[in-house]
Amino acid sequence: MLASLSIKNFALIEKLSIDFSKGFSIITGETGAGKSILLGALGLVLGRRADLTSLKDKEEKCIIEAQFDISKYNLKSFFEANDLDYEDQTIIRREILPSGKSRAFINDSPVNLNELQELGIFLIDIHSQHQTQELSDENIQFQIIDAIAGNLDLVAEYASLLKYYKQDKNRLSNLFSELKEAQKEQDYNAFLLDELLSAKLISGQQEEFESTFEQLNNVEFIKENLDKSLAFANEEQFGVLQNLKEIKTSLQKIISISPEYNALFERTNSMVIELDDIVSEITSLSEKLINDPEKLELINQKLQTIYSLQKKHQVVTIDELLQIQNELESKVVSVDNLESEIKKLEGVIEIKESELNSKAILIRENRLKAVPVLSEKLIYFLEQLGMPNARFKIEVKEIQNFSSNGKDEIQFLFSANKGSDFGMLKKVASGGEMSRIMLAVKAILAQYSKLPTIIFDEIDTGVSGEIANKMAVIMKQMSNEMQVFAITHLPQIAGKGNEHFKVFKTTIGNQTQSELKLLTNEERVIEIAEMLSGKDVSDSAINHAKALLN
Repeated sequence: MLASLSIKNFALIEKLSIDFSKGFSIITGETGAGKSILLGALGLVLGRRADLTSLKDKEEKCIIEAQFDISKYNLKSFFEANDLDYEDQTIIRREILPSGKSRAFINDSPVNLNELQELGIFLIDIHSQHQTQELSDENIQFQIIDAIAGNLDLVAEYASLLKYYKQDKNRLSNLFSELKEAQKEQDYNAFLLDELLSAKLISGQQEEFESTFEQLNNVEFIKENLDKSLAFANEEQFGVLQNLKEIKTSLQKIISISPEYNALFERTNSMVIELDDIVSEITSLSEKLINDPEKLELINQKLQTIYSLQKKHQVVTIDELLQIQNELESKVVSVDNLESEIKKLEGVIEIKESELNSKAILIRENRLKAVPVLSEKLIYFLEQLGMPNARFKIEVKEIQNFSSNGKDEIQFLFSANKGSDFGMLKKVASGGEMSRIMLAVKAILAQYSKLPTIIFDEIDTGVSGEIANKMAVIMKQMSNEMQVFAITHLPQIAGKGNEHFKVFKTTIGNQTQSELKLLTNEERVIEIAEMLSGKDVSDSAINHAKALLN
């Protein structure tokens, strides 16, 4: 329940702080006194967007704070899910800064407007004249019948399953599109892949082939120069190696004379060893050289294949070709993978579709059982509200497609008078009749679901006299189970409240401001008397007011 409300610098309200009690509370006041301002302030607490026009003083921030007793609302799971501190006495605060920025807090923890709106659903139901017209909306009608049918949890389970079912259907559609595109390129990709696989490419192979090709292609020229090198090294009289050995022998004879000669000998000896090793390697290479035209042709063919593939794929290395090969393998295999994934997802969708159908059938069965119950209760309440001949024909029909709350469509057909044909609510019910029907609906829902605090904003529009009195009785009965506020202009309703608040305007200097006051018993008598007869209160009006209060 709403325990208290504090408002600072909002619209015509400079500063206001008021406590509320459980039961049935009345709010009255002249047109334009500020009743809508109170609803606007509560709207901000419940997550409505704000702007700078809400500020009375544009230089100061606006603060609206509401305290709720939520001990009986089973909301701990909501607070845990949103990482908020739970308190039985929960405080919601909205601040609107002069800059236009808005901030929201739940028990001093900053929250966004979505979180505030989600919590607000469990706290206050503000029923306006606009909401009465929504009674003709199919979604609202489903909410009513499902509350009576005990379907709320089942519909929530169905809606959650439907969400994932639709996600899977979208994923399946995307997979089919991917498969279609993949199949278009499948043959070409398979051809390119086969071409690369046939080449049996190995990283580093190109450099090896190119080196071998150069040797085989120049074998005679290489052998000629190797043999010439051997001749220069090994010629008996003038060969480099023979002459170097002679130098070594000459230096060896004088090594004992000076360390310098010994050093020269060592260096010469190293040169002899190195040159001797070089000659041996040249000899070995020369002996290994073989003119092999067949091998030359084979390597040339392999190189031409590599060059051709590199040109086709616009790359310059075998490693790049191997990367393309891997990508093509993935694309070719992806068709099989896509087909497998599609088959698996189709199985999942089939299971979910079966579950959805089962839940939809159960939802419909419960709705059909609830139809006569709802009709009977609506007629019962409407008889009390001066509509003894009111009749409802509520039709629940199966549809083929999955909707947001099952596989049904619903029609609320209404007849207010004997002999009148049934018709759509919005077409055959007057404004006053719609108000009474909505009150009946709310009274019924209060019996089947844990409604939050409810505020009826002039639900008495279009009614008066004894009917207004009956509406007040029903709201009073509802207040036994929940906190009920009624914003009204009718004295019959005002007289039934446990508490009575008056909204009024005052002028201080050049400033007009709205205020809210809890009336005493004596003040209530005067207020209701004025509602009966105007500002000039008569004795009969006073007596009538006292009678209404008693």
